[in-house]
Amino acid sequence: MALLDRCAEVAQQPGSGITVKGVGCHGPCSDGPLFSVACGDEVRLISVQSSSASELAMELQEALSRGSLREWVPRGCRSLDPQSPFLALQRRIVLERCGQIDPEDLSDAESAGAYQQLNAVLAANNPEAVIDLVRRSGLRGRGGAGYPTGLKWATVAAMPGAEKRLVCNADEGDPGAFMDRTILEGDPHSVLEGMAIAAFAVGAQHGFIYIRAEYPLAIARLRRAIAQAQQQGWLGTTIAGSRFSFDLELRVGAGAYVCGEETALIHSIEGQRGVPRPRPPYPAEHGVFGLPTLINNVETYANIPVLHRLGLERYGVGTKVFSLTGHVSRSGVIEVPIGTSLRTIVETMAGGPPDHKPIKAVQTGGPSGGCIPAAALDTPVDYDSLQALGTIMGSGGMVVMDSTTNMVDVAAYFMAFSREESCGKCIPCRTGTVQLELLLRKLLARKATVADLEQLERLSETVRDASLCGLGQSAPKPVLSTLRHFRADYLALLQPLEASR
Repeated sequence: MALLDRCAEVAQQPGSGITVKGVGCHGPCSDGPLFSVACGDEVRLISVQSSSASELAMELQEALSRGSLREWVPRGCRSLDPQSPFLALQRRIVLERCGQIDPEDLSDAESAGAYQQLNAVLAANNPEAVIDLVRRSGLRGRGGAGYPTGLKWATVAAMPGAEKRLVCNADEGDPGAFMDRTILEGDPHSVLEGMAIAAFAVGAQHGFIYIRAEYPLAIARLRRAIAQAQQQGWLGTTIAGSRFSFDLELRVGAGAYVCGEETALIHSIEGQRGVPRPRPPYPAEHGVFGLPTLINNVETYANIPVLHRLGLERYGVGTKVFSLTGHVSRSGVIEVPIGTSLRTIVETMAGGPPDHKPIKAVQTGGPSGGCIPAAALDTPVDYDSLQALGTIMGSGGMVVMDSTTNMVDVAAYFMAFSREESCGKCIPCRTGTVQLELLLRKLLARKATVADLEQLERLSETVRDASLCGLGQSAPKPVLSTLRHFRADYLALLQPLEASR
């Protein structure tokens, strides 16, 4: 903020001819902090590495006195190459406005196209056509197991009753995941517009955005965006002169990972303890306050205006936003076409490990996902291909690990997370995650036997098959996937006499 304020002061000088504004994340986090310089159609990203706000402001003033910012790169900084693989191989459609617009200025978002698709949808007044477009696009939920979005919308729309509800699941809790946060901080109106279009399609009159308290900037920008949209008439009654009315409220959760599960999230919205319930009934028929409820995540809703703007042919198979972390040279947020290979993402775009060690594994899907071996790096990143490897796309967290990583340690880390976040309602998850972590710690202490290893595998399958909700059902995935692909790491930790058997 100091850099923004100082540069804004310089820009306000008479005759400067420039505008300074704050934006959301540009994506290349490892090069941050970043600012962009736009001259005509040319936009350059500049990495600020050492200069203070005052020094940069002085240099900006000098550049203005020379009459142009086109070639300006402050001392001690560097301009990012737009043709670098990290930037050039992306297809930014959901993130298109992130880093370009001021997320706290509705007029800036509107000038870049915000709410145009909502206006067109309301003018056409055909909710069935909206659902049909989503169904034909093949869009699947971007927050978890990838349930077909069009089918979910059609189910809610078909439910009887005059009142329905809409929920945006922004409870992004996976370690190493910050995709939804990037969208909400950089372009909150894309999510609000997508939610309004969805509400029109299914017949919902009121919606909730459920977000974790650990995202204070996203919360602040969402509150401002909702207020601006209400004031401008994009939320509220008779939107855009139509008969459609829809309003939103923000619900801030306490950060329980289990509230990412739909029924636990519903309980939390209702003011109850956030624990899951058996399904059926599903939220589509009995959701928030007993009403039919549509629940999608942040990125899913942000896809909706893009889909309407591009149409089926140009939209194609769509994209997925990922957060790249771990042993990589370039970390950050990327958006790539679905079907891009893991190798392209982690080696070409992220640059692989910075010290040139071999990649050992890529973990996707957070605690609900699994670990993919380096031998499978040519796998296309799509829902079915990842599932065949024992993992999921999930919300888009992607952690790269080099050859120094012990995969048993990785499994123990995620099991400790699941054990801590278990709500305790069902016995398989409540006690099973504890016992699984104890077995993994026993292995790491080199006190485990072959019998312990066999017990680890059997118990993982039991917890997976018998738990009530998705947290418990997916908690053993990091164990099962590492046992499948990295069994040697487990065998190497057995007691010496046992390992030789």
